[in-house]
Amino acid sequence: MHPREQTIFALSSGRPPSAISIVRVSGPQAGAALTTLAGQIPMPRRATRALLRDANRQPIDDAVVLWFPGPASATGEDVAEFHVHGGRAVLAALFAALSGFADVRLAEPGEFTRRAFENGKLDLTEAEGLDDLIHADTDRQRRQGLRQLKGLLGDKARDWRVDRGRDRFLRRRRRTCRIDRAGSGKNQNAAW
Repeated sequence: MHPREQTIFALSSGRPPSAISIVRVSGPQAGAALTTLAGQIPMPRRATRALLRDANRQPIDDAVVLWFPGPASATGEDVAEFHVHGGRAVLAALFAALSGFADVRLAEPGEFTRRAFENGKLDLTEAEGLDDLIHADTDRQRRQGLRQLKGLLGDKARDWRVDRGRDRFLRRRRRTCRIDRAGSGKNQNAAW
């Protein structure tokens, strides 16, 4: 199976131990994993409390789960989120349960962002902005990363492209007017 057809999961929050950890799952098996572990798929974008259970029906954690059906998700794929207590044992049990599903694997670094880019959820400047924001050490770096993530640089590039296209159109239109009016005795640059 091609890696893009596999479902991926990763810790999306900070390193354990912590009060809460967020584990994100993206791909075609996200719904099945959520249903098996939480007992049901909640309403889209609605936080729902659930007792997570492994394949042997043993409890993993009392958690909050969310469902983001694709393509209206961060990656453009079906996405499930598990908000669990951030202890190492809780995360190890959840990762083991997720790894037990066919075609579900631990994500490589940056793979969620790559899928978002490939599915048209982020352009290249927004993906770079996300990386800059994640790795920002100073307030200035944070602000710059946020500007890029919000698409301001990409918007400017798109505006330049549109402006160049409009300029090309106007130049062609002017040339056409000059050719059409040649020899007519009228001002060749009129109206354009």
